[in-house]
Amino acid sequence: MYRPIVAVVGRPNVGKSTFFNKICGKRISIVDDTPGVTRDRIYADASWAGKDFTLIDTGGLDPKSEDIFQSEIKFQAEEAIKASDVIVFLVDGRAGVTASDEEVANLLKRSKTPVVLVVNKLDNFEVENTYEFYSLGLGEPMPLSCMQSKGIGDVLDAIISRFPKRQQGEEETGATKVAIVGRPNVGKSSLVNRLLGQNRVVVSSVEGTTRDAVLVPFKAHGKDYALVDTAGLRRKRGVENQSIEGYSVLRTMSAIEEADVAMIVFDASEGRLTEQDVRIAGYVHEAGKPSVIVVNKWDQKKMTKDEYKAMLDRELAFMDYYEAIFVSALTGASVGQIMEKVEMSVENSRKRITTGLLNDLLHDAILNFEPPAHAGRRAKIQYITEADICPPTFVLFVNDPKLINVSYIRYLENRFREKVDFRGTPIKILIKGRGEE
Repeated sequence: MYRPIVAVVGRPNVGKSTFFNKICGKRISIVDDTPGVTRDRIYADASWAGKDFTLIDTGGLDPKSEDIFQSEIKFQAEEAIKASDVIVFLVDGRAGVTASDEEVANLLKRSKTPVVLVVNKLDNFEVENTYEFYSLGLGEPMPLSCMQSKGIGDVLDAIISRFPKRQQGEEETGATKVAIVGRPNVGKSSLVNRLLGQNRVVVSSVEGTTRDAVLVPFKAHGKDYALVDTAGLRRKRGVENQSIEGYSVLRTMSAIEEADVAMIVFDASEGRLTEQDVRIAGYVHEAGKPSVIVVNKWDQKKMTKDEYKAMLDRELAFMDYYEAIFVSALTGASVGQIMEKVEMSVENSRKRITTGLLNDLLHDAILNFEPPAHAGRRAKIQYITEADICPPTFVLFVNDPKLINVSYIRYLENRFREKVDFRGTPIKILIKGRGEE
């Protein structure tokens, strides 16, 4: 599912980092009484009332400051505002409305993004001290005492109530969402255009042309798809200065979470996989999404197909179920076969196995290799069931979950894959003790 982005903005020393840390449940942002401590964006996942979202803490906005970093802080805050689905504007209830508050409010009004106006530092929770903040023109001010944790629940309720609603009929379309992910300039947008047969997405040789996810309806083999062309994911060191690409990473991660399947695009012309190529594949794997490895620019290849597959086997050992196809978006070679691989991976991720067949597979696996033992006590597996799909998720019920190690789970997964076609999709095997639900 898509994870909304919430940015916390305001002038320095109004309690943004304290608020951020309270919501996220851990001390991520540095908290200090010195204005301007948080210069860069910091973000973390949070949840309230069953709604997951990403919270961004930004540097304090002070248009009148002479701090040499203020222009960069303003840039970062403005980018956070552009990227966000909801903005929390934090002000200081003790100080009252300031000229800086008014300038920030004007900036937020121009953004047209939903704003939750929060008046912090009301230690005695005096609601009447919020009245003057109506003058900012951002709706009803909400009282908060972050230090005493008063009013946080109401603020969170207000935040999630402003999350974007799904478009009417979106759920009924049945379109399979395909996220196209990879490093910048590997040819993702060119692949979209080649698949569609028309220039629907801007293509450029300049890295980072695509910053936001672009949803493009598409039909293949009589089925409805929505291609999500995302910004290129840079290696982490490349976004440590928290430039605009940092938000592109968030959008790309959200696209992966929301997608039904991912195309992971590599560049054959480089003749190697980079650390970031492997990391991107890891993101998709950890999200439990089926996928297809699309090796683009095969017309400029530096090695044979067997050599490239051997490299994939080595570098992507954690997802040995991968399906790869070698294409050229420039010439169109093999591009028409991509959606066949996508379709197969999606179908395998939705596959349901009867409990009877599963227990037969489990019985055969145990006969071939007994469960591990520890301190003279051997694990006993009672039965197995499929609890979910997308990805296929199986639950093993055992006498003592601590006796089942990672190696044995891996062994069972390999045995299942020998008997059932799970190409292109991860599977999960969960361990539960006898009597657990």
